[in-house]
Amino acid sequence: MTESLFARPRIRISGDRAFLVEYGDAIDERINEKVRAMTELLRKASPEGVDLILPAYRSIGIMYDPLKTSHHKICAILNDLEAHMGEMVIPEPRTVDIPVCYGGQYGPDIEFVAAHNHLSVDEVIRIHTAGPYRIYTIGFAPGFFYLGGLDPQLHTPRMETPRTMVPAGSVGIAETQTGAYPLDSPGGWRVIGRTPIKLFDAGRKDPFLYQAGDSIRFKAISPEEYERMAKGENI
Repeated sequence: MTESLFARPRIRISGDRAFLVEYGDAIDERINEKVRAMTELLRKASPEGVDLILPAYRSIGIMYDPLKTSHHKICAILNDLEAHMGEMVIPEPRTVDIPVCYGGQYGPDIEFVAAHNHLSVDEVIRIHTAGPYRIYTIGFAPGFFYLGGLDPQLHTPRMETPRTMVPAGSVGIAETQTGAYPLDSPGGWRVIGRTPIKLFDAGRKDPFLYQAGDSIRFKAISPEEYERMAKGENI
């Protein structure tokens, strides 16, 4: 990486009550670690007037009440917090195993991914399960993780026409990324499989099975195993 990896943050104003703090121009683990550390520091500091803190790959989105504060005041707080970044203890990342039934009714696009990349279906599954994949950020829908580390052999374009409904648990590929849909929703990712576990469950004490900074490892299972797990058996 260049010396500018941790260059002075760039501020982008997004209306009269929001702005974006960019800590780099690349998807890089070190930049993402800084985003996580600054997010935790900012949340602990709880500056007056800050309504929402949204970490992403390389930036933090901040929404605030302009009657209580300003982006100038918040940026001054961020500068002060950055001096204490080395004191921030970030939770140790975990590796979370996600069982996936590939192909068939659960992965209708796996043949397309294989053909596009001149691979067999078995090779697609082998490469996809080689992981693990780092979770850079969570968004779009509750529990939807954005992962880094997809093998270039599996890079596949999105669907030209998105589906109006993708079943919850569907695992897909879009361009250089892979991920999974935690809820039924529209989507244009190439669906290669589905997990029987609930990635997001508002009824659980902790609705999420993972957090940004953790890693995901996909594990291939049979249709029979999928059905047993979906029914709550042998979990």
